[in-house]
Amino acid sequence: MKIVFLDSATMGDVSFAPISSLGDLICYPVSSREEALARAADAEVLIVNKVKVDKELIDSAPHLKLICEAATGVNNIDMEYAASRGIPVRNAVGYSTDSVVQTTFMVILSLVGRCRYFDDFVKSGEYSRSEIFTDVSKMFFELKGKRMGIVGLGNIGSKVAEIAEAFGMQVSYFSTSGTSHSKKYPSVALDELMSQSDIISVHAPYNERTAGLIGEKELHMMKPSAYIVNMGRGGIIDEAALASVIDEGKIAGAGVDVFTAEPLPADNPLMKVRNKDRLILTPHIGWASVEARERLVGMIAANIAEEYHL
Repeated sequence: MKIVFLDSATMGDVSFAPISSLGDLICYPVSSREEALARAADAEVLIVNKVKVDKELIDSAPHLKLICEAATGVNNIDMEYAASRGIPVRNAVGYSTDSVVQTTFMVILSLVGRCRYFDDFVKSGEYSRSEIFTDVSKMFFELKGKRMGIVGLGNIGSKVAEIAEAFGMQVSYFSTSGTSHSKKYPSVALDELMSQSDIISVHAPYNERTAGLIGEKELHMMKPSAYIVNMGRGGIIDEAALASVIDEGKIAGAGVDVFTAEPLPADNPLMKVRNKDRLILTPHIGWASVEARERLVGMIAANIAEEYHL
């Protein structure tokens, strides 16, 4: 069988051996629209991460029997048309949970602990010139006893909640689906979560219920001492509004790993924030630990093997 991966560069240097053992694997690091249409032509199995798989692309691949999404979300695939053609779509669920949770707390602890400031303080020579052994000019608060508000209590959000509890935080959440399913943590309205939380962590999918969920109004509800982190999907938080509240000092800071457009355009409002010490931006890396990418390859291989009864 011919297996074609249209944007394999998104996976980094991970080994594709589990997939190539199943058939003739051809990897293209990146594919433009025109290249994708041509390269899919002989594919029996198509693997994509961010490449758009619509009617035109599906029709360009007459031998196509399976589409594998190298991620959890399938927003880039026309699921309805694939189903009408009898082509199954298989994604990978849960492979990146631990990676995203770890990245979430990396960002939270860096923000709250003012890691960038203290590192710069020492490396700039300011500490060497100081008359005292420490620097108490910009202090941080302890997470213990503070309130963690989680937007989206799925697999990732639930793990974030557990670790927040380990720090001694009080956890509540807002259900983006409208179904309060947790018996362990209280479900609250979004307004309450925004106004009462010391840390807000977003772990929701992007859909019609979450698009623009946190805008100017919601951000202005936050405490001036509070932080917000988005590890869910771009477009859930209004990026222009977030840039404004950071520079206006309405909130303590923010961390963002996902953006409305990726890669992040140079003219995005977040790139123009003046108070850069209050903002951490990472290039959608929450999912991408070595172990997570290895698990992802294994799950793609398992999806192909299962579909072909190998």
